[in-house]
Amino acid sequence: MKYIPLEKSFYIDNRQSVVNEIKVNSLVILTSNDEFPKCGDEDHQFRQNSELLYLCGIDQEDTFLTIAPWHPNPDYREILFIKNPNPEMVIWYGHRLSKEAASELSGVKNVMFTDDFESVLHDLMVNSKHVYLHLPENPRQKIDFPTKEIRFAAQLKESYPLHRYQRLAPILYPLRNVKKAAELKALQKACDITKAAFLRALKAVKPGIYEYEIEAELMYEMLRLGAKGYSFPAIVASGEDTCILHYVNNDKIMQDGDLLLMDFGADYANYAGDCTRTIPVNGKFTPRQKEVYNAVLSIYKETIPLFKPGMTIHKINAYVFKRMEEEMIKLGLFTAEEVKNQDPAKPLFKKYFMHNTSHFIGLDVHDVGQRDWTFQPGCVLSCEPGIYIAEEGIGVRIETDVVVGDKPIDLMADVPVEIEDIERLMRK
Repeated sequence: MKYIPLEKSFYIDNRQSVVNEIKVNSLVILTSNDEFPKCGDEDHQFRQNSELLYLCGIDQEDTFLTIAPWHPNPDYREILFIKNPNPEMVIWYGHRLSKEAASELSGVKNVMFTDDFESVLHDLMVNSKHVYLHLPENPRQKIDFPTKEIRFAAQLKESYPLHRYQRLAPILYPLRNVKKAAELKALQKACDITKAAFLRALKAVKPGIYEYEIEAELMYEMLRLGAKGYSFPAIVASGEDTCILHYVNNDKIMQDGDLLLMDFGADYANYAGDCTRTIPVNGKFTPRQKEVYNAVLSIYKETIPLFKPGMTIHKINAYVFKRMEEEMIKLGLFTAEEVKNQDPAKPLFKKYFMHNTSHFIGLDVHDVGQRDWTFQPGCVLSCEPGIYIAEEGIGVRIETDVVVGDKPIDLMADVPVEIEDIERLMRK
């Protein structure tokens, strides 16, 4: 394990919070994610189910967690099922948790091997009336393939059709949305690693090299400092591709006079950093690049203090959208008169700023939470205004991660963002 695990008290408290919300005589079941085959006997890198991580911290495949607080057998009220680390499996695939290690990480006293899951499951189901399962509930994402969670839910309902099935997401997502001290510590570490990666890349950027060479610098520093890798595929976009929001090819030669937009973040302890910085390839912003950059920077600085309890993403957007209109008029992208006569359903600024200003961050880089959810102390969100002028080949985005509070905390406050600082560091 590359990272320092969160304390087991964190997971114990999370499970109790779930128990406090479920119906009497209920059973909660969570599964690990699938392993996805790559070729032969090799799989893609495993990424654990965030809901399972939140409740037990076990970061390996073939894992189940069951919670049955009203079961007549006290030993069955909380069970963690893990893969049997038999000697043959370890020879091929390496270390896996022992029962003792899994118990110490999660705080679950009764740990069994997954081989026993089916037989124990029947006992748990017979002694329960309600069954809580998790399926992803993101209004902007529709899962079109049968994940392990989806398959398990279907199998369970077929085998036990008379039970009352309940959604775990409405209970779990509000809990996950507000970060506890242990999570904020992990997020800060992810952001610190992200900063170090940016500073390393900053020194390597120059005309005539490939974007993927900068991507390699970012990845090297992240791995060196204990991150699992990127929290999402890195965007390292230069020139006209700074205006493509999800450009991930990272395969062009960077040209003198162009901008380079880097949107990336470290994955530390399964918590996501998310940072964007835009810099000049040759180390010096042109006058026009400065104009656009300073327009974005002014909005960025004004918006961070707005991340206070009671706000929503919709309210953040409303402020930023208005400021975008003002700055874009100054940049000559359209006139105040044209704004007065615009179609309200198609505002002019949307041509140059087409995404939202913020999203929740946590175990997932786009974490649970919706745009109308009221911010509470401890929520963590991105702040990422941008202006993209495709006809000029200029795209600028600046992004940080903010902890909601009466005095919002910028987790990347010391990542260089001023033009003077960026140019000075690039001269070195």
